[in-house]
Amino acid sequence: MNTSTATPDSYYERIDEHRYKPTPHAGGAWSADEQHFSPLGGLIVHALDRHLAGRAGAAMSLSRISFDILGRPALDECEIRVETLRPGRTIELVEATVCIAGRSVTRARAWLLADVDTEAVAAGAAPPLAPPQDLVPWPMAAQWPGGYIASLDVRPLAPPRPGRTTAWVSTGLDLVAGEAASPLASYVTLVDTANGIAVRQSPAEWMFPNVDLTLHLHRAPRGRWTGLDTTVVLGPNGQGITSTVLHDLDGPVGHAQQMLTVRPQP
Repeated sequence: MNTSTATPDSYYERIDEHRYKPTPHAGGAWSADEQHFSPLGGLIVHALDRHLAGRAGAAMSLSRISFDILGRPALDECEIRVETLRPGRTIELVEATVCIAGRSVTRARAWLLADVDTEAVAAGAAPPLAPPQDLVPWPMAAQWPGGYIASLDVRPLAPPRPGRTTAWVSTGLDLVAGEAASPLASYVTLVDTANGIAVRQSPAEWMFPNVDLTLHLHRAPRGRWTGLDTTVVLGPNGQGITSTVLHDLDGPVGHAQQMLTVRPQP
């Protein structure tokens, strides 16, 4: 009798209020038995959304979120706990901690700012990127392994170059099976991909994983496509930075930075 089951069309399945099980689609690029941080980042925002859904008061929007990756996120059940550190009417600070096997592997802090009508003074953003529909998909899985990378639709605006690539990224998978994710959570699910689209050295010879990810947003992203205008700089002492201007189809939404630890493959 065949007892196999199909892989869910999602990155995670809910276990209970705080615990989630990653599917093979969340598999990492550096190791097959760890989670890629990109969907985990989206899952953290999903947990923040659930925590904030019950808050009273004026509408607020996430303006900055910083993820510190404290340890290797194994491809295993994870628990996310959220608390409000600094409640307020115009500014609020919320923290989420991800634990796997009883160990903290990620801590995220998010600043929320009150929504105010500033349409009359909005200015300074760059023009929108060329839209993705007429661009040729790039087989990113030819360079990177893992279930997460295999799940993506990646469409560069020009052939990727070492240290410099602009590309659209999308996925047909849900974040959590059977649950609607916010546009922000779905968007953040794809942002950590930036560190893999403009590599300066072959990942078969060099390691350059990021130990953090910080997003600053000047408006909320919309739509199913995440635009990544990415530059990678590697320094002489084992450090690097991946810097990205974040876009949706309407134009820039903010910036992302990732600090890299650079070292030869064993």
